[in-house]
Amino acid sequence: MKKSSLALHPSYRVGSISPRLFGAFLEPIGSMVNGSMYNPKHPFADEQGLRRDFYEALRETRLPAVRLPGGNFVSGWQWKDSIGPKEKRKAHLDPAWFQFIPNDVGHDEYLQWAEKAGAEAIYTVNLATGTMQDAMDCVEYTNFTGGTYWSDLRKQNGREAPYGVKIWCLGNEMDGPWQVGSMEKNPRGYGILAHETSKAMKWIDPTIETMACVSSSPFLNHYPDWDREVLEECYSTVDYISLHHYHSAPPDLPRALMAGYLAYEDYIRTEIALCDYIRTKLRSKKTMMLALDEYASMFRPRSEAHLGLGGRQNPEMFGLFNPERTYVRHDPDDWSTRRNPPSDHEMLQALGLAGTMLVMLRHADRIRIGCATGGLAALCRTDREHVWKGASYWPFTQLIRLAKGDSLQCEVTCETYDVPGYAIDDMNQYGGFTGVETIQAAAALNEPEEELSVFVINADPEEDQELTMDLRAFENWQLKEHTELFSDDPEAQNTFSHPDRIMPRKNADTTMDHGIVTAVLKKESWNVLRFRKG
Repeated sequence: MKKSSLALHPSYRVGSISPRLFGAFLEPIGSMVNGSMYNPKHPFADEQGLRRDFYEALRETRLPAVRLPGGNFVSGWQWKDSIGPKEKRKAHLDPAWFQFIPNDVGHDEYLQWAEKAGAEAIYTVNLATGTMQDAMDCVEYTNFTGGTYWSDLRKQNGREAPYGVKIWCLGNEMDGPWQVGSMEKNPRGYGILAHETSKAMKWIDPTIETMACVSSSPFLNHYPDWDREVLEECYSTVDYISLHHYHSAPPDLPRALMAGYLAYEDYIRTEIALCDYIRTKLRSKKTMMLALDEYASMFRPRSEAHLGLGGRQNPEMFGLFNPERTYVRHDPDDWSTRRNPPSDHEMLQALGLAGTMLVMLRHADRIRIGCATGGLAALCRTDREHVWKGASYWPFTQLIRLAKGDSLQCEVTCETYDVPGYAIDDMNQYGGFTGVETIQAAAALNEPEEELSVFVINADPEEDQELTMDLRAFENWQLKEHTELFSDDPEAQNTFSHPDRIMPRKNADTTMDHGIVTAVLKKESWNVLRFRKG
């Protein structure tokens, strides 16, 4: 059996853990809005047509935050046409995802749904086809108490109290060539726009915080120089930068999925270094915080790829000008027209998501917001009729509930492996990963509750590992429990009929003797070890 070790000390702290770290991202593509969130024909639909079974299940998870309503969608969305009586709202085309947007779910429904789900809304304004004035009016409608046209219109539309949205994203992926109104070729122009819009929005509500876009993918050839030019213009007036990354692995190379955490590590470290460089260059005293507000790790089949492009993708490479493509009108009660997230390799996908979350936890001093793409489906799987818990529900909710207090440094010693380079498509091309650790870990010390939670992944696909954990610096602490999540069947899936095929279980064989913990970690497993003082 392979052996590995992990050392922790209460003095070696990364930083405090933000309550917004383990949130989700919502955009009206696929079935997430039209079908899962909204279906007035569903037996559990409330008075707004929102599915109670879905938002009540999300409330039970304690989901802290959700970024909405997009996404690429928002760069062509006109929020003012989505408020008021539904019969008077204007329907539009969504050129981002080639769908009709009837605005049955509008600005107020998005925010009220978030409240029903118990999650803080993180709102994205349209800075592509939208204007600074639209953004100012949106803040006034959403957050101002009353006595103005927009705040009184909110009251007229049935919402007396302000929504109190605190985090506002200044556009979405503004450097992407696929984006409506992309400013790929004008980073300084976007930086100035973000600077001025942030100022104006804060003049409407000085309690809010704003988030500027940086490169929406580390694969783009203008990364990270685009980011530098943006930040030189808006560093003083924004509070966060928005990082997006989607890590892909071919199904025939499963180890590549588990190696994806290194792509996130590199991306995050680069952006931290860039922000600190700008801080010094501008002689600023402010430390910029980061938001990884779109991310996912997934299996994707290889397609024809033209090697060596180095991020030089033009819009036509994304199929945006395909004359065969037509606009789709989605009926929330008809799932035949929509794409659904794959549920195969469910245990590995849960580990891929958890691995990225551990990266964020290890950088908790700078990453203050995290919004998982597909996070709502990870927390609550849905079909036309039902909701249930998939495998990802367990690590996601354990991190939400247990990763509180301060993040601790984890010193891991374990075997490593390498992954050769591969290409998924013209954009997603990887040079390979070296020194991938089979053991990935992060820890949270919750001093007020006198609890320590250690989260560990054994990414080895072939062998269990004996982990020795050195906690001798934690005097008078005791092992409370060790829970593990794994599956002996790599094709196992949780379904509505069988929601318990992948479930956590207690490992009663784990021991703690004079501060030394010994645990056997199953291959391809998620582990949570909890300790209590006294």
